[in-house]
Amino acid sequence: MTSFDFPNFKTHFITLIEKASSAITSLETIAISVELTRTKQASHGDYSCNLAMHLAKPLHKNPREIAQLLINALPSSPYLEKVEVAGAGFINLYLKDSAKKQFLHLILRSKNAFGNSTFGQGKKIQVEFVSANPTGPLHVGHGRGAAIGASLSNILAAAGFDVSREFYVNDAGRQMDILTLSTWLRYLELNHIHVPFPQNAYQGEYVRTMAQLIFQAHAQRYVHQPELLLDSLPEAVRATAVNTDEQLDKLIVNTKKILGQDYTYIHNFVLTEQLGDCRNDLMEFGVEFDTWFSEQSLYDNGLVSHTIDLLAKKHHLYQQDGAIWFRSTDFGDEKDRVVQRENGQFTYFASDIAYHLNKFERGFEQVINIWGADHHGYIPRVKGALQALELDAERLQIALVQFAVLYRDGKKAPMSTRSGEFVTLRELRQEVGKDAARFFYVMRKSDQHLDFDMDLAKSQSNENPVYYVQYAHARICSVLTQWEGNIDDLQEVNVDALSTPAELALLQKLIDFPDTIEIAAKESSPHLIAFYLRELASEFHSYYNSARFLVPEIPLQHARLALIASVRQVLHNGLTLLGVSAPDKM
Repeated sequence: MTSFDFPNFKTHFITLIEKASSAITSLETIAISVELTRTKQASHGDYSCNLAMHLAKPLHKNPREIAQLLINALPSSPYLEKVEVAGAGFINLYLKDSAKKQFLHLILRSKNAFGNSTFGQGKKIQVEFVSANPTGPLHVGHGRGAAIGASLSNILAAAGFDVSREFYVNDAGRQMDILTLSTWLRYLELNHIHVPFPQNAYQGEYVRTMAQLIFQAHAQRYVHQPELLLDSLPEAVRATAVNTDEQLDKLIVNTKKILGQDYTYIHNFVLTEQLGDCRNDLMEFGVEFDTWFSEQSLYDNGLVSHTIDLLAKKHHLYQQDGAIWFRSTDFGDEKDRVVQRENGQFTYFASDIAYHLNKFERGFEQVINIWGADHHGYIPRVKGALQALELDAERLQIALVQFAVLYRDGKKAPMSTRSGEFVTLRELRQEVGKDAARFFYVMRKSDQHLDFDMDLAKSQSNENPVYYVQYAHARICSVLTQWEGNIDDLQEVNVDALSTPAELALLQKLIDFPDTIEIAAKESSPHLIAFYLRELASEFHSYYNSARFLVPEIPLQHARLALIASVRQVLHNGLTLLGVSAPDKM
């Protein structure tokens, strides 16, 4: 075999079985698709197909009989050693060892591109993730959404999608008003004007830092009639501190009246400071966005008003108690939702509908939102709004992410942004490193709870999964350095000498990489790449402990070096998808 045309054997064999099935029946008429799974035991072949059992009922035949008919009609393949009927009617397919071995040449030639495919066919897809309110430093809870979103984007791009990464900036809501108020109050303190600080305002030290910056630049310029701040609040509240949302909103209204146009300056200042810190923090975490989309822009360009008008014209809105409501119960939501309050202000939901309309107007064929698990109830109303606008709600996919719970020395770390008691993403990265943080965040399925053990993440042991995978890469680099040869020369070496069970197992694991990427892309599951890398590292470490590489027999030496160089390349490519480095030394 001198040429290699099928980087994905699974896809190749599915095509063969589809051709065979068309010879005995029409899959279109019975709506059955061909699926292949990897076998758990080498004695059962490399892939298994249960199509015969699905066809038994519509064809009124025994599954084993159908399986044999399919095998008889199977087109020839240069990669197929044999096909057998097994069990109740499974079709087991065995790859030729020569095909597995030739796969190494493809890996070594493809290098960093190995694993990439045209599966996505250039489909325009947007991934929106993180989208944290810019009201304070990113904490470790945000970190998981960032790691999963960035990794998924990389995986989708590798699978052939045209990916756009987006951060939705909530710069028009109440939380920004609370941060503005909090900063101004701290600024007043620096001017020796003490107003009881609200218990439900932002307490973090970063608020004092922003106030200090304003004070250093402008001194007393923004000290405007602070005695009016507590106006219309009960006497008891003035003597203690604001502690309800209603009282806090009154403070915000008063602050806007007192400061006038200066309120806009302070609002924009704190927004710019926090957004800049967020950008830098994410860049240091290896996460970058193509677009930072402003919520405020939806109001400035009239899209929110336009969207509400569209819903009204389609008779999906009604007025009650002075507010305007969207009939979201018509689309499966548990209750109708307000889109415009009695005071004329649009709700966050209204701007969110406009934002999603804007996404599809920009030409994205599919949109993936990565949200915290606490947004689960938000899904029906957003999808309902898309249906109301006569858009295909199936084009919107929501991936829910459970927030990570951080443990240090066996104790749970606090996580409250408003109170200022939380571990920031920057602190986590500085303590355990970017690589450990990125890998740990994606080790589990996104909707599963994650306990982040910082002590384990810092350890240099086989129990630390990122260390275990990176150490496999470093070990291979060490062997190849000792060899002192040219890695590119291994692209053409004869690999027939590879024959041990450990070598064949490694070969099969390498073959699985492109298919793993496609499945991870299809299921929006970056954790599959992390699982794969741990399994590949395990196969390699076992092989490393049982084999010698720089043996005197040159054909065997080169074959084994080609194998481990391929393992190194796949480890590198997989770690890159997850935003993790592949060190040469450890």
